[in-house]
Amino acid sequence: MSQILYVLPALACPVGMGAMMWFMMRSGHKSTAQAAAADPREKELAALREEIADLRKTMPDHSDQAHTR
Repeated sequence: MSQILYVLPALACPVGMGAMMWFMMRSGHKSTAQAAAADPREKELAALREEIADLRKTMPDHSDQAHTR
């Protein structure tokens, strides 16, 4: 039994390192999936920004009133 206590610390390092590598690989797959899901939202956001810019061009300039409030 006492021999097992000497072996456990020696095994803890490689086992812990393997577990950390496994968790890091799993989280890497999730981040690429989330990045792919974000692309449609970025396109929509760009379209909305362009629409806002077009609307601002057609509206009269009220920037003086915004500063006086």
